[in-house]
Amino acid sequence: MLNKIEAKNVLKIALPAVGEMVLCTMIGVLDTLMIGRYGGQLSVSTVGISWEILNAFANILVIMGICVAITSIVSRLYGANKIDLAEEYATIGFGIGAIIIFTTIIFIFLFAGNLLSLAGCDTKVLLTAKKFIRIVCLGLTFNMFTNIFSAIQRAYGNTKVPLITYVIIIILNFTLDYSLIFGKFGLPELGVIGAAIATIIAQFCGFLFALTYSIKKSKIKIRVKYFKNFTGHKFKEILRLSIPASLQEGAFSISRLCTSFMIMRLGTLAFSANTITGSLESLSYMPGYGFAVACTSMVGNRFGAEDYDEAKKYAYNCNILGLISMISVASLFVLIPKLLIMLFISPSETEVINLGAKCLMVASLQQPGMAISMIYGGALKGIGDTKTPFKVSLFTGWCIRLPLTFYFIYIKKVSVLYFWWICVIQWIIDALLIFIAYKRRFNTLPKSRCKNP
Repeated sequence: MLNKIEAKNVLKIALPAVGEMVLCTMIGVLDTLMIGRYGGQLSVSTVGISWEILNAFANILVIMGICVAITSIVSRLYGANKIDLAEEYATIGFGIGAIIIFTTIIFIFLFAGNLLSLAGCDTKVLLTAKKFIRIVCLGLTFNMFTNIFSAIQRAYGNTKVPLITYVIIIILNFTLDYSLIFGKFGLPELGVIGAAIATIIAQFCGFLFALTYSIKKSKIKIRVKYFKNFTGHKFKEILRLSIPASLQEGAFSISRLCTSFMIMRLGTLAFSANTITGSLESLSYMPGYGFAVACTSMVGNRFGAEDYDEAKKYAYNCNILGLISMISVASLFVLIPKLLIMLFISPSETEVINLGAKCLMVASLQQPGMAISMIYGGALKGIGDTKTPFKVSLFTGWCIRLPLTFYFIYIKKVSVLYFWWICVIQWIIDALLIFIAYKRRFNTLPKSRCKNP
């Protein structure tokens, strides 16, 4: 049963995090939506495959890697009231993140064409997508730094400022997308390239806001003095948590990217329907990510304070509320699938709409499994266990999703609808394994040592 007070505390932190995750995803979704209206299947394929590649790198190396490590460590230290040590770890994490970010951006910029060729893009898609990726990856630099600032703030329960940051980004991105893609308000009509320019400007402005808040008002600040006290032990501790978290996201994102490459070979129709379905699906599981982020922070704070009973209660409440939110969103996939697909593409593209609607209805069945996996996985990260979610993700992504997709999509070349049924199977197994791991780990925690359990 949900406890009203606990549920209220969860929602206070989780709802802004959910909003942040939704708005973060909306950047790519808005690009896809407007470009679909502007240029049809070809443009959707161009933007779709570009964002798949960019998100894979950003998520693996920073957003789900170094950011998870920072939130996990800093939340426990903050809960234990060790503020100086929390700031030291945050500073070292920021430094490691900066090195990763610059290395990643240089790699993407230099090898954009090779990555797109590997994806199986035809000549028309490749030329435009290469320009799109090279422009957007510059904005991605600012976006990844913004995510590190947000990870630090979320660690002490501040999820409102990261939400405000993305409100700024999405408003600017939407306005500039409309203006630069279609040539409104006296600006040139730039199509796909306009979407890329809009993204980089919006992300730079979001970065400036996050940087200003971090310097002036954040409870946990990045301080230059801690770079002087750099120790191998703290460096290893961050890597110990970030590497499994990165590998977990890598297992998921790379398998997803590989399946996208396979679907690309089914043709523009199948890939367009899959891209639009994927964009909508990504919005549906953002509430799960939001509650998972809140779960990591709240469980980490309680774990650091040695209040293990409260840690369990918050994990349970996060999961129930996350399940309700994701199932609610999934119901729309069943009730109005065609209407949702039509938001992204011209009504005349009937084949894409019909195929996408079928994929979306199947995708709705993934939501409960995704919620359980994400949120209880977030609880494990809150107590410093990033290895278990990685192992589970590696198994379900590479031993279930990839082999089945390779056989049915790449070899048999059946309908892309089969891919979404494969994803349903993957998430059911993923959820079961994560839940079992959560029960085993949390049942072995000692009794709470705090004075007011």
